[in-house]
Amino acid sequence: MHRSCSLALFTVALFAGSAQSQTAPSVEAGEPKSYVFSAKIDLVVLHATVRDGKGWLVADLTQPDFKLYEDAAPQTIKLFRHEDIPVTVGLVVDHSGSMRPKLPNVIAAARTFAEASRPDDEMFVVNFNEKATLELSGANGGANRPEQLARAISSRPTLGQTALYDAVVAALQRLQTGSREKRVLIVISDGGDNASKHTLAEVLTLVEQSTALVYTVGVFDEDDPDKNPAVLRRLARITGGEAFFPKELDDVVSICERIARDIRNQYTVGYVSTNVEQPGVYRSIRLEARAAGKGKLAVRTRSGYIAGDSAK
Repeated sequence: MHRSCSLALFTVALFAGSAQSQTAPSVEAGEPKSYVFSAKIDLVVLHATVRDGKGWLVADLTQPDFKLYEDAAPQTIKLFRHEDIPVTVGLVVDHSGSMRPKLPNVIAAARTFAEASRPDDEMFVVNFNEKATLELSGANGGANRPEQLARAISSRPTLGQTALYDAVVAALQRLQTGSREKRVLIVISDGGDNASKHTLAEVLTLVEQSTALVYTVGVFDEDDPDKNPAVLRRLARITGGEAFFPKELDDVVSICERIARDIRNQYTVGYVSTNVEQPGVYRSIRLEARAAGKGKLAVRTRSGYIAGDSAK
């Protein structure tokens, strides 16, 4: 594989044996075994957020300030950047019956996120209840993007059950067709699932084999029997994203604004693993940052990945 420091070379391909066209308006999640991710790794690329002890973003670090480990073994950083690059973003929005009173706030949050994004970002929406539906595929640029997102989210009724896992699989599938190097999913849901064909274990494996950052926003009442914040935390943690649980529904807007800032202020770090490749083996990652006068720094990035078969 040709190596270029301007591109992410952690390559993940999604093969769907019976999947529909990526441009079709409706996305049907197939049987669990019909989706197989294959990772061919040359350069492992991480997107990292660094905050200081007060929670402020730290934007002036240099490569020597970082130390990187895979399975506790030190790794040499081959790629280092800190710049605002365009992204492909998928908004995965719960439209089950319990979301009806919450959808206006979600739409307002989507507008805010779009206004804080780059004009050359690619965006799409996956609405879901028992079925995942792709909206606004390939939308990028334009002063009316906030209105486009608002219409896309409001285009489906809020009713029925929740197929969260199928929606995440459908969004990952669509994400792989994006033309931007950096890829992000924002999942807005209560975290519960009672209608998916896919299992949580399958979804977590697919997420670990993808390069996507996943941010989750849990919107539920404390007495909601279907809420599952643990699922939302796991999806975010393993990818280097962040999970949010607003105390007030109005806070969803400021959370999406924070996610937009987070995406725009990340470090890109790449390395070639020194481990002998063993397909299917999970490799843990730890990235640390220290700099004089900065105090204790917290680094958030993906916690690891599943090694692929270089022969594929």
